[in-house]
Amino acid sequence: MSQRLGVKNAPGKGMKVWLVAGLATVLVACASMGGGSSASSAWPTKADVAPTTAFTADGLAALDARMKEAVDKGQVAGLEYVLIKDGKVAAYNIFGAQLLGGPPMTPDTLFRIRSMTKSITGVAMMKLWEEGKWKPEDPVTKFLPELGNLKVATKADSITEGIVPANRPPTMNEVMTHTAGFGYGLSAASAVDREFQRDNPHAQPNLQAAMNRLKDIPLLAQPGEKWSYSYAVDVQAAVIEKITGMTFGEYLEKTIFTPLGMKDTGFFVSEEDYKTRMATVYQRNATSGQPEVFPDGYSFTVRNHHESGGGGGVSTMHDYARFVQMILNDGELDGHRILKPETVKVIMSNHIGDMPGVFSGGGFGYGGAVQTKAPSARSPLPLGAFDWFGIDGTWYWTDPVSKIGFVGMIQRRGGAGPGAINLRGESAQLVYKALAQ
Repeated sequence: MSQRLGVKNAPGKGMKVWLVAGLATVLVACASMGGGSSASSAWPTKADVAPTTAFTADGLAALDARMKEAVDKGQVAGLEYVLIKDGKVAAYNIFGAQLLGGPPMTPDTLFRIRSMTKSITGVAMMKLWEEGKWKPEDPVTKFLPELGNLKVATKADSITEGIVPANRPPTMNEVMTHTAGFGYGLSAASAVDREFQRDNPHAQPNLQAAMNRLKDIPLLAQPGEKWSYSYAVDVQAAVIEKITGMTFGEYLEKTIFTPLGMKDTGFFVSEEDYKTRMATVYQRNATSGQPEVFPDGYSFTVRNHHESGGGGGVSTMHDYARFVQMILNDGELDGHRILKPETVKVIMSNHIGDMPGVFSGGGFGYGGAVQTKAPSARSPLPLGAFDWFGIDGTWYWTDPVSKIGFVGMIQRRGGAGPGAINLRGESAQLVYKALAQ
């Protein structure tokens, strides 16, 4: 990440209006929309909320009340959300505090977006795909030859017995879709995942060292055999470094963050910003039921670990909303084209067929889930919607049919206990209930 997080950027100055003799009109910049080239990088803000007939007032009030209720009941310390329709801000609200009993959430609050970093990595990969730098059928060894002798664990409880060679190297399509066979270590359900926990590639100082560690951990399954959430997106980040000759963070900064005005997105923050702007992650104590601080797995202020394409990102609601609007705009925002429209369609297409396993059901694209099931009252996202979430509570979706984008930000690891509000699920239910008929 660039060092910009250590310095608060001053608000952008308003557009100068030059009075020219003989002109009877004044040109006014329209800064209230995220869809046009005249929009300001300050968008979206609370001031950008515009009257809308797309949603009912009662529906938006119900959404707002339910999100606030999670804070009022102590299920989260704080919450931020923004709802966008047709490039305009329909709702934008911030509740609660960065720390229980501490300073309030603000538009500058920083969140660990964790696996929502994966969607950004997917976009970065697809920029290189547009340039012809890789193809889905390429073996990953074309870029990372160190992954050429992978082994597969055939016994769930052992990484020493029942080990067989991989039939072939994973393809880039498999690396892009969590079907390459890699483990992850999010649970201790298998010996492979326990090995990730014991000697985690995430803890390596750079991506090359991480790949050198990864090559010695057996796969969970033969490449292409099944969908399993995995370390594969960090493999994508390593591929980006090999193709570009830049660090992963430098490439994102140059090609995505700077063009989109995502000034507070990256992998590391200053000590000052960590103390004053980073929201605290909580988890529910299993015995008392009360929230307790969930410690950071690694430092966001010391560069002693690699820039994780799979889960290392830090961002603000503002920045991620700009990223979401770029997707909704078919790859462009404020006159900056990040991807071609046809590339965005590839990202949001299902690349795993009817292979089961995706958490949210349906299919999987390049960086997130693709809705392939008809919407229901419980799961109202329409066919073709694209979404994902982070383990520390952040979530988003894009609906290309209705041109709806939603970003929600909390910091909580795990649930808040029986009867707690399902923020990710209920936010979608309430948004689609609020749509005017």
